[in-house]
Amino acid sequence: MAVKIRLKRLGKIRAPYYRIVVADSRTKRDGRVIEEIGKYHPTEEPSLIEVDSDRAQYWLSVGAQPTDQVRALLKLTGDWGKFKGDKDAVSTVKTREGKAEFQVDASKKSVIQPKAEKKAEAPAEATEAEAEAPAADATDAE
Repeated sequence: MAVKIRLKRLGKIRAPYYRIVVADSRTKRDGRVIEEIGKYHPTEEPSLIEVDSDRAQYWLSVGAQPTDQVRALLKLTGDWGKFKGDKDAVSTVKTREGKAEFQVDASKKSVIQPKAEKKAEAPAEATEAEAEAPAADATDAE
């Protein structure tokens, strides 16, 4: 069985993203796979490339042939160099910088108003007392 490491296309029209998969070479592009070993999102800036290095090394060692595009991705992550015996192979994938934390401008006033104290509790007690008083009057009238 000839095994290939290739890309499985997902996403929408003009918005592709891919899974790096191990599949039999005779299966369809998006067909049944043996194992998913990574992700590739080319539309993000910078492109997201994630590869499970251990699984990629395993499949390369048992004879799986990567396609040209996957070979280029493996070179970027350093997995192809490790497979070829280069001990100094490192990942050259650029990572996205995290967003800066939101800083509240102290000079601006708060939009949220503090809640007023509940004055409605005292009148509620008074209405209960008033409700009991007419009921008592009604029983006296009988």
